[in-house]
Amino acid sequence: MVKYDKKTLERMIDGDLTWEELKPIISGTKDPDRFDKIIEILQEKVSWDEKIILPIHEHLHIVSKDGKRIVKCDCGYEFGDYKENWKKKCRIRVRDTAEELEEFYPKYMSSDPDWMELREYFCPGCFTLLDTEAVPPGYPTIFNFLPDIDAFYKEWLGRKAPDR
Repeated sequence: MVKYDKKTLERMIDGDLTWEELKPIISGTKDPDRFDKIIEILQEKVSWDEKIILPIHEHLHIVSKDGKRIVKCDCGYEFGDYKENWKKKCRIRVRDTAEELEEFYPKYMSSDPDWMELREYFCPGCFTLLDTEAVPPGYPTIFNFLPDIDAFYKEWLGRKAPDR
């Protein structure tokens, strides 16, 4: 098993590795301390002090604050309880016209706006694009996933999850 140093993992997170460098890292056996190194790197990149428990999306983390687990953006904006859909607290741009959809898809290759809309979810604090959904008009906001943090720490890492 190859162990990767913190600098290489940081370059991976920043998107600064070539495909030849990245492929063995993501497809190979993970070194036992990889998760801890990733958390350490992410923690160093933010200006706030709350402990990152689990990264859940690019720029989004579940953190421990005042005995609670909340979703927090890199900029410090707090979305609230991690069990609630963070997207419902975002700024949202809906692209639902042929002209708007053609900004992303070649002419005649986009979906009919009567059948699909693009929803872009932005952080209210820093206006970073956090996620995009392509869904039928009127479709409920998708809740990407709800991690079982305690089980992840216990079963995958072999230790107790950080205190709330």
